[in-house]
Amino acid sequence: MDDTLRRELRVAFSRKAQPVWFRLGKWIAIIAFCWLMWGHPYFWPVLFGAFVLGLLLHFFWRWKTKRWTQPWGGWDDVV
Repeated sequence: MDDTLRRELRVAFSRKAQPVWFRLGKWIAIIAFCWLMWGHPYFWPVLFGAFVLGLLLHFFWRWKTKRWTQPWGGWDDVV
């Protein structure tokens, strides 16, 4: 478990996996979406759905890259 968590954190904070400009844009989009949708009756279901979809995409990509050890999708993004 310790090795898995260490690898996940290494991938999460790797500059090679996602450039800084992409991470910054992603968080700006997430915060802007939450700010605009706050108070809307579907805010929490949409936020939960986005979380679940993100988690599914994460595990799918992790499966296709064989636990972040092989490139997949046409990029050489192995950390």
